[in-house]
Amino acid sequence: MAHLRAVHWKKFEKFLLEVGCEFVREEGDHRIFWKKGIKRPVILPRYKELPEFIILNNLKILSISRKEFLRIVKQN
Repeated sequence: MAHLRAVHWKKFEKFLLEVGCEFVREEGDHRIFWKKGIKRPVILPRYKELPEFIILNNLKILSISRKEFLRIVKQN
């Protein structure tokens, strides 16, 4: 299984936009994204490095596998 590691929030935001998420609003240091077909919004904290568990939780909301995430990030 491919290994995930912490990534900068801007890199994850770029990924979210790439997969069709739309920036909705910002509350404090959290950015909220929405995509048609998901049950709840994706919350992106503006941490210098996003821990693996936040990335995995957001991937679960988006129904995107770890392998697909790494493929998309590698392309950019």
